[in-house]
Amino acid sequence: MRNTVLRINDQIYRVCIGIAGLSVLVMTLIIPWGIFARYVLGSGSSWPEPTAILLMVVFTFFGAAASYRAGAHMAVSMATERFPPALRQAAAILVQVLMALIAVFMIVKGAKLCAGTWNQFVGEMPSLRVGISYLPIPIGGVITLIFVLEKLFLGDQSKRRVMSFDVVELSEEAV
Repeated sequence: MRNTVLRINDQIYRVCIGIAGLSVLVMTLIIPWGIFARYVLGSGSSWPEPTAILLMVVFTFFGAAASYRAGAHMAVSMATERFPPALRQAAAILVQVLMALIAVFMIVKGAKLCAGTWNQFVGEMPSLRVGISYLPIPIGGVITLIFVLEKLFLGDQSKRRVMSFDVVELSEEAV
């Protein structure tokens, strides 16, 4: 069961990295197009800026979930490293509970934001609903919550090497 959950979470992690990376790649392609269209062609396109903003939102929430699982998120541990081991473990659990609350907040408030703006359309892109542009918030919250629960119940996976789709290798620390 544990290996199945880890394999599924590894897949989710890879998808998050892929989505975040693709978002950055597409942003780096469309922003120069907007500059080229404005200054060389003399007629600015209306779509590059809102598209880049939407891609930045996608990158932020999917990338944040992936970096949380990888242990690459910002963490200030200077104070907690000086705690006695029992208190250090309690602080680590408290941090995970607080992260879970933040993820639930993102899910609930993000879903309300999507629902509340669903009937509005982005001015520069009339076929795109504003609610769709906010979907990365609750989706990122769900993925972050999955990774928080994984860390609480299965331990920190940031040190574990993720192999192929079929093989999951557990380091001695992760077990």
